[in-house]
Amino acid sequence: MISSFSSHWHYIWLVLASLVAGVMNAMAGGGSFISFPAMLAMGVAPVQANATNTVALWPGQLTSVAALREDLRRDLLPSVCAASVLGGVSGAVVLLHTRQITFLHMVPWLLLVASLLFGISGSVSRWLRRRSETPHIQKAPAVIPLFFVLLPVCFYIGYFGAGAGFLIMTALALFGVEEMHALNSMKVLAACLSNFCAVVTFVFRGAVIWHYCLISMMLAAVGGYVGAQYARKINADVLRTIVVITGCLMAAYFFWKVG
Repeated sequence: MISSFSSHWHYIWLVLASLVAGVMNAMAGGGSFISFPAMLAMGVAPVQANATNTVALWPGQLTSVAALREDLRRDLLPSVCAASVLGGVSGAVVLLHTRQITFLHMVPWLLLVASLLFGISGSVSRWLRRRSETPHIQKAPAVIPLFFVLLPVCFYIGYFGAGAGFLIMTALALFGVEEMHALNSMKVLAACLSNFCAVVTFVFRGAVIWHYCLISMMLAAVGGYVGAQYARKINADVLRTIVVITGCLMAAYFFWKVG
C-alpha cells in the first residue's frame, strides 16, 4: 500500500510540475527547474529524464517562434541556424554518451549555474533594452565569428539548456544587433532549433520515456496557455526572483541527495 501511495504521489507531482513548468515558461522561463526533477522523481534515469523533459517542453517553444516570425533578422539566419543545428545535435549526442552517475552528479551544478544565469539575465536584459533605445549605426554582423560564439551556447542548450536564452541575446548584441524585438525573436529561434535537433536525436536514439513525456507535454501546454494570459500582468523581476529561488532550492536538494 505504501508503494502504491508513493507511485500515485509521484504521478501527481509530475502532473503539477508539468503544469507549473508550462506557466513558468510562458511568463518568465525556467520551467525545467520544476519539470526535470519531477521526471527524476518518477524513477527515470538522469540522462533519459533530461531527454524526456526536453521533448515534453519543446512544443511550447515552437509556438513562440511562430508568434515572433515577423521580427526575425533574415541576414542572421544562416549563422544562427547553423550554430543551432550543430550545437544542438552535438550537445544531445554528448549527453547520451554521458554515464548516468556522472550526469546525476552534474545535475546540481547544472541547476545552480542555470539559476545564476537566469538571475543575472534581468540586468543584461535592461542593458540590452537601453542599448536598443540608443541610436546606433546598424552594421551587418560578421556571420562566421557569430557562428563560433553561438556554437558553445547551442551545445549547452542541446545538453541541458536551462538559462541559456539571454546568452544568445548577449552574443547577438555584442555583434551589433540592437533592436530588442530582433534579439528576442532570434533568441527564441536559436533555442527552439537547438532543442528541436536535440529532440530528434533523443527520439532517434530511443532515449524518450513516452508515457511520461506525453503527460508532461499536455500539461505543460495547458500551463503555457494559462501563463500567457497573465504574463504581462505580473512584475518581471518578481517572476525572475521566484524562478531563481526555485532553481537554487532544487540545486540544494540535489547537492544533498547526491552528496
